[in-house]
Amino acid sequence: MTKEHATAGLNITREQMVQLLNEDLAGEYQAIIAYTVYSQVLKGAAYTDIARELEAHAGEELAHAIKIAKQIDYLGGMPCVTPKPVKTSNNPVEMLRADLENERTTVGRYRERICQAEAMGEFALSETLRAIIVQEQEHEIDLSAALDINVPPAKMPADQKNGGQQEKHSHVSRQ
Repeated sequence: MTKEHATAGLNITREQMVQLLNEDLAGEYQAIIAYTVYSQVLKGAAYTDIARELEAHAGEELAHAIKIAKQIDYLGGMPCVTPKPVKTSNNPVEMLRADLENERTTVGRYRERICQAEAMGEFALSETLRAIIVQEQEHEIDLSAALDINVPPAKMPADQKNGGQQEKHSHVSRQ
């Protein structure tokens, strides 16, 4: 077993980090588009406040995209230009649930990325991602409130679901 396998993906190269951050950047683009569209197509008095909040989220996601792109450039990479697919629906609850699921996935990915960045000694990157997570979790809270549900438990990063570093965090899968 190589050292890389033994640390469940924590020891990665700058090139691998650039690739992962570009996947994250594509997710930020997705969020910008989704929040922009959803904020404009949600109809009815029940959705007035959340539509206004989603509009604000779009601006915050743009700020996240810029921060991620800056980190990709710092690491010697080229920021991607293609978003992940955006789910659309005529059902406001489906739109909000899609946003919530995307936020949960994003927070899980950034938690993993923070560990990887720290293993690389890239502490500025980990601090940048921590600041982004704060806002992403606020988005989860806003979306959960709009759906009148409790904030779902955090998602475990993909490489931790089947063992990996899971033992350090919890013996129970949180999905």
